[in-house]
Amino acid sequence: MARITKNKTKEAPPRKQIRKSKFQADLAPSEDSMVRALKTELQLTSNTDFLSDALALFRWAVSERKRGHRIVSESATGERKILVFPHLERVAPELALPRIDIHWTQAELENLAELASKRPAEPTDALIRAMRH
Repeated sequence: MARITKNKTKEAPPRKQIRKSKFQADLAPSEDSMVRALKTELQLTSNTDFLSDALALFRWAVSERKRGHRIVSESATGERKILVFPHLERVAPELALPRIDIHWTQAELENLAELASKRPAEPTDALIRAMRH
């Protein structure tokens, strides 16, 4: 007796479509100009590329602060500056934050007290124009 079999091939289950997220930001004109300038300087053509790179840099900075590392910029002459970014400090372990001691003279303290007690100055036209850009 002959046996007849059917070749059944299993169909792959339908793939789930991975949906890309949309991101929209309302930027002040000065921030928009900054993003455009940075994109040009970095030769990035899309906002997606810019945001991806910014996220990679920020993710790295967060992981470094979580480990208690400081983020430092060093010039060619060896001068170092430590980045202190308030949002990054929230994830840093309980360590002492960088501190700067300023040794004020009596005259400087009196001048500061006088300036602090005066009425705030009105913004100049140049400042107003700069804030609009």
